[in-house]
Amino acid sequence: MLKHQAMTKVPANLNKTAFRTLMSSTLNPHSALIYVMVVVSASDAIMSDAELHAIGDIVRSVRVFEGFDENKIIPVASECGAILQEREGLNAVLGLVKEALSPHLRETAYALALDIALADAPVLAEENRVLQRLKNELGIDRLVAAALERAAIVRHYRATA
Repeated sequence: MLKHQAMTKVPANLNKTAFRTLMSSTLNPHSALIYVMVVVSASDAIMSDAELHAIGDIVRSVRVFEGFDENKIIPVASECGAILQEREGLNAVLGLVKEALSPHLRETAYALALDIALADAPVLAEENRVLQRLKNELGIDRLVAAALERAAIVRHYRATA
């Protein structure tokens, strides 16, 4: 626990749920990936229905979430939201996520973040800023990031122009 406290800034006025999450041992990878999707969805201050449906669809269908109880999506997302409401909340969430994910799952996290941002295209400036911050904080290589970004754009093309 001391190691965790040293690595993550603790906002001064954190509510009880957010504090428990922040001070508990490292997030599990499933929760960390959900936190990433929530951060991107909430970045423009509006979590759209398209983004919320995309998070649910991803958790139910993407292989990395095998074994995750989908009934935990809302509680995990709520924990993340509580932390984000606090001063320095984004820094705290990004610290928890980075600590919880191995390097290859950090790339997965960035790919999922892109899918959420594109769920209700166009991507807004606020979402772009959070994606850039996420890419930097997670240490995503620029060439890997470019490939993931292009793949996400192609996956979200519409058949009609």
